[in-house]
Amino acid sequence: MLVRSLTIPVKSTQRITSAAISALARLGIHSAADMLLHYPRDWEDRTKTVPLCEFKRARVCTVVTVVARDWIGYGRMKTLKAYVEDESGRAVLLCFNRPWLEKQLVTGAKFRLWGRFYFKYGEIQSGSFEIEPIEKSTEHGSVLPVYSLCSGLTQTQLRRFTSRLLEKCAAQIEDELVQEIIERDNLLHKSEAIRAIHFPNSQDELEYAKKTLIYEELFYLEIMVGKRVLERKGQKRNAVDSTGLEKGAPFTKLQQRLIERLPFALTAGQIAAITEINYDMASNVPMARLLQGDVGSGKTLVSFMTALLAVEKNAQAAIMAPTELLARQHAENASRLLEPVGCRIAFLTGNIKAAGRKELLKNLKAGEIDIVVGTHALFSKDVAYKNLKLVVIDEQHRFGVTQRSLIMSKGNNPGLLMMSATPIPRTLAFTVFGDMDVSIIKDMPPGRKPIKTHLAKESNEMKVYDYVRRELEQGRQAYFVYPLIDGGEDIKDAVSMEVRLAKEVFPQYKTALIHSKLPDEQKRQTMDDFRRGTIKILAATSVVEVGVDVPNATCMVIEHAERFGLSALHQLRGRVGRGQDQSYCFLVYSDELTEDGKTRLKVMLESSDGFVIAEEDLKLRGPGLIAGTEQSGYMFLGIADPIRDIDQLERARADAFSVLESDPGLLLEDHRIIARVLEEAPPFPEIML
Repeated sequence: MLVRSLTIPVKSTQRITSAAISALARLGIHSAADMLLHYPRDWEDRTKTVPLCEFKRARVCTVVTVVARDWIGYGRMKTLKAYVEDESGRAVLLCFNRPWLEKQLVTGAKFRLWGRFYFKYGEIQSGSFEIEPIEKSTEHGSVLPVYSLCSGLTQTQLRRFTSRLLEKCAAQIEDELVQEIIERDNLLHKSEAIRAIHFPNSQDELEYAKKTLIYEELFYLEIMVGKRVLERKGQKRNAVDSTGLEKGAPFTKLQQRLIERLPFALTAGQIAAITEINYDMASNVPMARLLQGDVGSGKTLVSFMTALLAVEKNAQAAIMAPTELLARQHAENASRLLEPVGCRIAFLTGNIKAAGRKELLKNLKAGEIDIVVGTHALFSKDVAYKNLKLVVIDEQHRFGVTQRSLIMSKGNNPGLLMMSATPIPRTLAFTVFGDMDVSIIKDMPPGRKPIKTHLAKESNEMKVYDYVRRELEQGRQAYFVYPLIDGGEDIKDAVSMEVRLAKEVFPQYKTALIHSKLPDEQKRQTMDDFRRGTIKILAATSVVEVGVDVPNATCMVIEHAERFGLSALHQLRGRVGRGQDQSYCFLVYSDELTEDGKTRLKVMLESSDGFVIAEEDLKLRGPGLIAGTEQSGYMFLGIADPIRDIDQLERARADAFSVLESDPGLLLEDHRIIARVLEEAPPFPEIML
């Protein structure tokens, strides 16, 4: 039987109180399968003695004697305080919410003790510990699991429940990998791996169990990615043929016409990306390509060149952005660049008035619009296209999977170009975008100077203001970004700081405010005035994180920088440095900065490479937040970590794709177990794309 097929309710597997059942449910444990797949978050090796005097080095594991007792607090808050000692020293056990320990922790009693200790109030203390009478042997062996818990449940209880369940059903559990892989990599059988991940007999056995289960999770993740690749390649369409390409040249006539009008030369990275995309669009397999490039690398121009290829073949292109601000900017740039070469451009958002919207939709359906730029309104029910052949999604991580699929359904297997200014590290590219081709623009337009980044304590912010003032005096402009719109008690917010900047700090310069809650027309007018230079200082939230392009803005001040993720800081920094003048980014942080905050800001100070920063962000914040993967639910991995386990991930990907190439339908006898896992108990929710 497959592990996930053990759907019998937990309460049917053994005697468990209703209170414990409720607590298990809060952990997401409802069935036998849920309990077995609730892997430990850590393991405690009780074979190695760690005396009280070495509490800073590791979790204490020693034999102690109770030497005295005391009580702290009053009434219902009264708590037992037991003094214990071993040969190396003395410590205090604080028995919070454990009144029953009064009968066990009597003076003179000896116990085995495990727990994390700290030094406080002049003594070594622990409120998180376990004890076992010296005369009893350890129930589950020498290496014990440490689980994630919730109120109403203890480690001892969950260990007991899991142990009893394993005794009943471990023998029924089948392998979920092909035998060839198990033998080749010296993996454990699934039943052994499940038992050993919970109650290993040794550290070596635990490592084998981890290796087995990590590989298995990543293998099935890559099987799902591989199936998506096969599904996409099985979709046929009429290609946007490449006959428009000049002989020996990478561009079509319309693309070449645009290039000749540009006041600058394309970078090598842009040319390579356009060439790859042109090749994709000429195929009868729908294009699925991710275009990555750092802030300001020229991805938008590449998307315009791609749209021209569709237009040249009497097809339509839709370019979708996550915010009206960014969509409007794309539409304005498209009009400026593409209308002179013969393209008909339209702009569509949810705020287009009824009369204008009706006419626009009519023209779109009739094919009288070549390129439409907009927000999620592009996939509204009443929007129809005559011949949609290309969908471009900018800032892909801001759209959910359902939104993407809705706009794709508006055409007949249109090509998909997804763009990201938040570089996706290879560790995530293997998983989230494993069924897409990837183009990377690593070079930047010539003439731009690297942005100089400075760190400043909040108490030294006046020095930052003085620096910005010198830039303003030379005719430049500045952004001030805050983590909150308003209402910050201990944190500066955009609304109140805009007032302070205007009245106290820079009274001689026009200041304005922009954030997500303002009316769209007001946001548009504010950004237009800032671009024209009428507004010199823009107080904002992270709404300016993407797509804002003001070459004259040379200062980016981010207050409470420790409250932003690395990718957000990198995006915000990329709003300056877009002209020929030297630009600066000031990261103003709390005087009481945490170690995690120091680590993040140090990365920003030392690197301007978006790929390096994205990799560090992934390590610090986890995979779900950097690529918007939490929207898809694909990262439901119980024990695997794509960053830590990159070697296993690469091997699993190679094996999964090898299986699918030789047996796409998983019909061979050796592969039937894979088909059963996918059919009977899918290991993950549907992944992205």
